[in-house]
Amino acid sequence: MMSATATITTPHDRQIRVERIFDAPRDRVFAAFTDPALIPEWWGPHDTTTIVDQMDVRPGGQWRFIARDCDGRETAFRGVYREVTPPERIVQSWEWEGMPGHISIETAEFEDLGDKTRMVGTTLFHTTEERDGMLNSGMEKGMNETYERLDALLAR
Repeated sequence: MMSATATITTPHDRQIRVERIFDAPRDRVFAAFTDPALIPEWWGPHDTTTIVDQMDVRPGGQWRFIARDCDGRETAFRGVYREVTPPERIVQSWEWEGMPGHISIETAEFEDLGDKTRMVGTTLFHTTEERDGMLNSGMEKGMNETYERLDALLAR
């Protein structure tokens, strides 16, 4: 299996768009995004461990993931599910607890390509500065490592 990378664009001054093809049917990809037992197997860069502290996958349900690096340092991310339409779409808020109050809205859409799935993710920020801060944070490297881990899970 050849490793894919995500295509990242900025179609709007407050938006990031990510497109990625996964070599698995849509139901399996959607399940990986919504099953709290699967999240620790793929969420985060290679050198992190993810703990699902909370994950209530329904509109109004909250989620919180703790990421622990190889030195034991922890950081956490949280949000609220706004829309969950299996197996097509998830809309949620996203906040890094290291910068409270900077909340973005993430939409993930899953397109059925038969034995493959196109995931298109868009993130809407309050300001261009917040968007650019995310782009400059190492987001692309971490995201591609995360999706490589997801590829490995889906290949099993």
